[in-house]
Amino acid sequence: MENNKPVEQWNAQVARPENKKVVAGILAILLGGFGVHKFILGYTKEGIIQIVLTLVTCGIASIMGLIEGIIYLTKSDEEFYQTYQVGRKGWF
Repeated sequence: MENNKPVEQWNAQVARPENKKVVAGILAILLGGFGVHKFILGYTKEGIIQIVLTLVTCGIASIMGLIEGIIYLTKSDEEFYQTYQVGRKGWF
């Protein structure tokens, strides 16, 4: 028999995709030179480019990871999700 109970709107769970903002932001600050934050967000090509740039510049390019981490953590959850997970913006 089918259950026809009305659903209370205030108590209903909304399925939302996972937001990786905090993980990507912290990893970008701590391990930005290795491109770990790029791999977490699914940007394999950009992650490899980040590693190569860091090696070629003897670590100077890891500053880009620090900057990206700060940018990630200062955006709102929705803005981060729309920009980097839906819009797939690879750099800054």
